[in-house]
Amino acid sequence: MMNDNHILAKSAKNGGTPLIQHLFEVAQLAEIVARNLGLNVSIARKGAILHDIGKVSPHFQETLNAKYQRPPGFVFRHEIASLFFISLLPENERKPIIEMIVAHHKSVYQDAGGKGLLDLLENDEDCLTTHMQDFDSWSVDALGILEIMGFKTEAITSEQAEKNFYEAVDYCESKKYGYSQWKGVLIAADHLASALEGQLDTFSNRLYIQPDLSYYHARKSELYPLSLISTNDSRLHTLVTAPTGAGKTDFLIRRCKGRVFYTLPFQASINAMYERIKDDLKNTNADVRLLHASSSIKIESGNIEEKILQRHIGASVKVLTPHQMASLVFGTKGYEAMIVDLKGCDVILDEIHTYSGTMQAIVLKIVEILCDLGCRIHIGTATMPTVLYNRIVEALGGKENIYEVQLPNDILDTFDRHTVYKSDSLDSLTEIIDQAIESKQKILLVCNQVKRSQDLFERLSIDYPEVKKMLVHSRFKRGQRSQLEGQLRNIYNVSTEACIVVSTQVVEVSLDISFDIMITECAPIDALIQRFGRINRKRTKETIGHFKPIYVLQPPTKKGEALPYDLEVLQSTFDILPNGELIRERNMQILIDSVYPTAQFIDIDWNSVFYDGAWKIRELWHRPKSALLETLDIDSVTCIEETDQELYEASNFEDRTKMEIPVSYRSVGYNKLDKSKIGSHPFIIPSKAYDNDLGLLINYAKPEFSDPTLRFL
Repeated sequence: MMNDNHILAKSAKNGGTPLIQHLFEVAQLAEIVARNLGLNVSIARKGAILHDIGKVSPHFQETLNAKYQRPPGFVFRHEIASLFFISLLPENERKPIIEMIVAHHKSVYQDAGGKGLLDLLENDEDCLTTHMQDFDSWSVDALGILEIMGFKTEAITSEQAEKNFYEAVDYCESKKYGYSQWKGVLIAADHLASALEGQLDTFSNRLYIQPDLSYYHARKSELYPLSLISTNDSRLHTLVTAPTGAGKTDFLIRRCKGRVFYTLPFQASINAMYERIKDDLKNTNADVRLLHASSSIKIESGNIEEKILQRHIGASVKVLTPHQMASLVFGTKGYEAMIVDLKGCDVILDEIHTYSGTMQAIVLKIVEILCDLGCRIHIGTATMPTVLYNRIVEALGGKENIYEVQLPNDILDTFDRHTVYKSDSLDSLTEIIDQAIESKQKILLVCNQVKRSQDLFERLSIDYPEVKKMLVHSRFKRGQRSQLEGQLRNIYNVSTEACIVVSTQVVEVSLDISFDIMITECAPIDALIQRFGRINRKRTKETIGHFKPIYVLQPPTKKGEALPYDLEVLQSTFDILPNGELIRERNMQILIDSVYPTAQFIDIDWNSVFYDGAWKIRELWHRPKSALLETLDIDSVTCIEETDQELYEASNFEDRTKMEIPVSYRSVGYNKLDKSKIGSHPFIIPSKAYDNDLGLLINYAKPEFSDPTLRFL
């Protein structure tokens, strides 16, 4: 038998991990995942050991050579070769282990690349012959590894291997609608083993720790009325309606009994929530993680352990956006691993009223799926249209399953804190801005479009050169965006001098800042209520009963200028706002329902894998990611500065992420810009198209503005 350490699971470029080490680590993690789910631990271990044993084949080992070139038409899938060994198992263990082996990389049918087991069998008459090449020789090495790992082995003939193959094929063809927990166990363990490579003993004790949430149960104050309301109710789910600053976050967490998934709509809000919960639980052994595209930037100062574990299973508390759970709705690759992580956990959906259109339909569908998975669902909102409320109650199985909490009017009155003024234009408010600056107040100006926020920032820079100011929106480099959010909270928010912040919608949700005055473009009433929460947010005995001004600009008259919002909704919102009067918390529901008396909910059942309370995808199948992207109408891409290209292409994932600028495909996709072949394949924009104070300058994101000295001739 050849030296076991010379049989690799990965190429030297990817660590050169010996196969036996990889199988051992996946097996350890599969046991942990299975134990958490109440599944048979022995089966989990055996499936994990067998899942990659086909990598022993010399045809796979050749692919690990940096100079390897695949012959035209030649397809070798190691997971198919691994199926040749299932006769080593008792018959009653084979089916779950086939599920662990056969689809841990590819959907067994209609795989995006056409390389699933049933795809290959249908389209490649030589599929079995290809995978059986030299089996009598390499199977000896495979059996040797299996024996080292505790398998009782015996020689497997080519005839037996073929029989094993067709047993797996028959089983895959017989699969009904549903999802495979066993596939989820293997994918979760396999991915985490690759991340923890060689460091498993250090990190495995961080998995599946039930968080100690006693900190939140002990924190009570009359300033936060929800903290005085008991969470001791036997109903499974929760629906809390309360203003910003009432203690909603604590209440939702106090309702949790197990591991927690905390969702919020936007990156800025989940960054802030991650920091908050991590600090709250710092004296416990809870493992708090953050999940979004730029999470590696957010934890840059954290230790290597934090960085490794972020995306993987088993967190005590995971802070994320519902976009990260959307694979459940569309059955995209890896959705089973998300299921095994979520199953039976507590899921908080905070600020649920802020979603609109397709994302709102997806969130409602996620609620249905979470109920099917036995999750306890806790929903928080400042207010929501009654039509949305009714849909949520229906998705949660009716009011008998929901612990509903609302504050009485006399308590709501103590949260009145804004006087609203309608204004025809920003020009008419010059005197207001001057007075605020003279009074050393913090001014927040909010625009609905990035370009308008940039223009406004430049104008204010000219008009008030001596005043400290910043601009924050979504089109900065991700690394710089993270720094701006930190400055906004930690410098501008605590400033005792006059300052000006110009922003877009990125400040709306759960960003813990408290400014003195707001001037905002008109947005839909629900979005405006969120924006208002950034003004006079700090709640003390002294601030109750004191009101601060908000100036709402009249909506535009053209639909294009109203984007990303509907012009009619903006006009309706502006009409119902008070003018020169206090906006009352007790009246928020009336305002919301007057703008949204009805709702046309988007139907995504045609593209969802779960509807009418049942799964509509076959086990061991998954769908291409395009199904998700098309439904979300996601056209988001990234770009990088031309001066960053060389460094970007030489850097690791985390450092690349810092240089990326998120942007819509529509903005740059038709400009004939070059693209990098590395990382997320970002478009290369001229350096003239990026300014450290303004962010991406879309008008200059065209090849004619590039620096010719930086281009390869």
